[in-house]
Amino acid sequence: MKFEDIFRLSLNSLMHRKLRSWLTVLGIVIGVAAVVALVSVGEGMQASITERLGSFGANIITISPGRMRAFGGIGQQEGASQTGNLTENDLRIVKTTLGILYTNGIVSGRAEVSYAGQTISVSIQGVDTSVWRFMETTDLESGRYLSQGDTYVAVIGNRIANDVFKKQITLNSQITIGGQNFRVVGILNLVGFIGQEDSSIFIPRDTARKILTGLSSNQLSSIVVQASDSSNVQDVATQIDERLMITRHVTNQTKDFTVQSTQAIQETVSSITQTMTLFLGGIAGISLLVGGIGVANTMFMSVVERTRLIGVLKALGTTNFEIMKLFLTESAIMGLVGGLVGVFLGFLLSDIISQLGLRMIGGGGGMGGISTVVTPQLALFAIVFSVSIGIISGLLPARRAAKLQPVEALRYE
Repeated sequence: MKFEDIFRLSLNSLMHRKLRSWLTVLGIVIGVAAVVALVSVGEGMQASITERLGSFGANIITISPGRMRAFGGIGQQEGASQTGNLTENDLRIVKTTLGILYTNGIVSGRAEVSYAGQTISVSIQGVDTSVWRFMETTDLESGRYLSQGDTYVAVIGNRIANDVFKKQITLNSQITIGGQNFRVVGILNLVGFIGQEDSSIFIPRDTARKILTGLSSNQLSSIVVQASDSSNVQDVATQIDERLMITRHVTNQTKDFTVQSTQAIQETVSSITQTMTLFLGGIAGISLLVGGIGVANTMFMSVVERTRLIGVLKALGTTNFEIMKLFLTESAIMGLVGGLVGVFLGFLLSDIISQLGLRMIGGGGGMGGISTVVTPQLALFAIVFSVSIGIISGLLPARRAAKLQPVEALRYE
């Protein structure tokens, strides 16, 4: 029997059992759509985080106070003081490390910020004005970056300018930080839901020490380093770690600081999001397996209903293998149709999830919400997997049909 004949017989059988066939296909559709939608969420999160971390620069290294307690590669600070146990001496040691382009010692904390009769506690970042503009990866919406010689001027995050206060802060506005008047000389672009810059105010470091309480002239909250070459970031990070351990007189057991590169963080985040994507896909895959059970049930019923037809085909010389191909083709068609429709619905669901995520988080620019990504590879995998589920589900019923004896099949009522 030619494959064209087998395909025609299989299609004819499905068309004669339209309602049952579509109900069976519906199980595959739901499973495939769930897989595509949930995996697209994981892929979208990974792409968004990777894009944002990539914008920080692959050659950025951060030294922060406190020891990092590992938790799947991304840790929590142990005993870290936000106003720092890093010092100006640490900054000098870091600056003398080979392979470094820029070094920015930062002091940070919170202060009362007043504008238009409203006072709110805001994150303040005191930066080295001589290098900050070269290391800052967020573009300006308006104005300029801080420059050397600035004192009581500020560059503010996008949410500080537009969302935090009832009245919008515009360029050259006067704001009060810790009782001191500052002029806004720059407003940063919106970064999005993982952007600390959006809710921070940047001022000169020496000025920040006068504003923030609990800070001495020798303390730093963190040190940010830009390596001269992204290919040797890990080597530079290792050198910094070793040099600081010597000058701070600590060991691996007593180390009270953490050195992390954006590159390492990106790899760790990528690993975590990949695991989460597989987990989401596995959960959705369960519904696809349930759909496969529906295919198997339908095929068993099809074998029973067409027992006499099987007997006739065998009497006419159809081989057992051809009988198997007949039923496997039928189950594969159901898997293919379910896969195609499921991928289409998965596209729609992922778009709905993306739109809902943007509205709930309030995104509108940059990375302000949850995005989803449906890749051609994901769509192809979903279709191939659904067809495979269909074939595997139809394998046992097909074997049962092939083993029927012609005489017994012809006598079946």
